[in-house]
Amino acid sequence: MKRLLTVATFSFLFLMGLPHAGFTETDGSVKITKDFLPTLTLREAIAKTLLHNPELAAFSLEKRVREARTLQSGLLPNPSLEISVEDLAGSGNFNGFGRSETTIQLGQLIELGGKRSARVQMSRLSEKLADWDYETKRMDVLTNVSKTFIDVLQFQQKVLLARDLVKLWTQFLNAVSERVAAGKVAAIEKTKAEVFHSKIQIDLKRTELELENARRNLSAFWGEPRPRFKSATGDLLTVSPVPSSETMIERLSNNPNLKRWATERAQRQATLDFELSQRVPDVTVRGGYRRFEETDDHAFTFGISVPLQLFDRNQGAIAEARNQLDKSREERRAAELQIKTTFLRAYNVLVFSHTLVTHIKTRLLPGAQKAFDAVNEGYRFGKFNFLDVLDSQKTLFQARDQYLDALADYHKAVAEVERLTGESLAITTQPSNKSEGNQRP
Repeated sequence: MKRLLTVATFSFLFLMGLPHAGFTETDGSVKITKDFLPTLTLREAIAKTLLHNPELAAFSLEKRVREARTLQSGLLPNPSLEISVEDLAGSGNFNGFGRSETTIQLGQLIELGGKRSARVQMSRLSEKLADWDYETKRMDVLTNVSKTFIDVLQFQQKVLLARDLVKLWTQFLNAVSERVAAGKVAAIEKTKAEVFHSKIQIDLKRTELELENARRNLSAFWGEPRPRFKSATGDLLTVSPVPSSETMIERLSNNPNLKRWATERAQRQATLDFELSQRVPDVTVRGGYRRFEETDDHAFTFGISVPLQLFDRNQGAIAEARNQLDKSREERRAAELQIKTTFLRAYNVLVFSHTLVTHIKTRLLPGAQKAFDAVNEGYRFGKFNFLDVLDSQKTLFQARDQYLDALADYHKAVAEVERLTGESLAITTQPSNKSEGNQRP
């Protein structure tokens, strides 16, 4: 099993059918099925999400909405047909239709000033913004999938840890019972052991419930309220060196929330161009045929109408568009600052959790295990009392629990940093040879 999946580049690699670093199968394959799965990899979880996530589907439809707007923006105005009959059904000589005049006219609005091309450009750039919005949402959703997948792995390990504790304490309870039966310790120690045994069984049930909730949260990403997989497969235990912050900050320019601002600014410039084009009045051209019933004559008509831009020259809309364009500069700066701040916060968590994992693994866990083994063995020979055993046991299993929390924090920080940079951390690790479903801290 390789390192955590890079959510920022997964979709491209997935569509290209390439193997990807992460919780993947050894042959790099992805199988999408609606049947119940015995195990689920992160690669499969993300593939399901890309296909069935309701939020992504909504953002995908927004693209079609804006494509339709672009189509509409490029259409020419419809011509108008006007039919009028004058001087009829009056009094005297104008009674009936004898002196009526019938006119049939066609009119066409002609847009001037580049209105149509400006409108189309504005709509096309709006389409591109929809693409960036989808990309941002896709990365957010896939990052959350990765984090929730890590939750499942974490609670799977915690359930195993809780079961180990129950098994261990069952053995210890038997040892206490033997010592009580032999008269070496008071019966109250057996009672204390039984009480604590009941407590850790309750803790096990609580941890199993948290695992089930994590599984439900994960399957909800692809629209399944009830999980159709038994367990998640992945390596939670592998960590790798963290690149320097300077190297990672340079990659923030790949963040879609920043890259979109070039399109955003172009779209606002197109909006300004469109509003400027509105200053130029449009022309309506009319032409038609007129018949005179009294003389049985006919004639053609022609006319042009142009609005006079005396009061409304679109001044307010132009000023608004200019201000929106200027505003985009500051908004981009604010977005850049916010992304950089979020990155530094995530990077600090990454560095701290990596340090914590290393410290717990190399110093805390070995010492706690050694102390527990010594106290547990010494208790059998009467060298330590019940409280000593309980204290050493708590220290050991709390250290293991902290280790799992630190590992989960590390992998979540990796996912967050990769989301912000839009790239893999390029951390190389060695595949684990252990069975992924049975790894223990």
